Amino acid sequence: MDYNNDFKYDLKVGQAKELEVGSIFNDKTIEVKHDLRATNTGNVFVEYYSRGKLSGISTSKAEYYCFCFGVTYHLIDTEELKERCRKYLGTNRDKKGGDSNTSKGILLPITELF
Repeated sequence: MDYNNDFKYDLKVGQAKELEVGSIFNDKTIEVKHDLRATNTGNVFVEYYSRGKLSGISTSKAEYYCFCFGVTYHLIDTEELKERCRKYLGTNRDKKGGDSNTSKGILLPITELF
């Protein structure tokens, strides 16, 4: 929709977005991750493998992922998140991590959540 300097128009736009957000949370599954280091590193760790088997985003049934850091929440479609992570498989962003480095994941730049 185009910008318009009219309250009634802006109200319609806002209400449409409210419905869109409501549809995301209505009967949808959301994987919530609280990344304590993200604001310091500029990355989120997206796990895909742990203790000898697929895990994390590789096995998640969630339709959306929500990353929480600081006072912000970043919601992204799981398939879109997978796509953004795939390009980093086998690169220097494909790292060991988690408990005792028993997991593997992608260090995805926070900016790529947007």
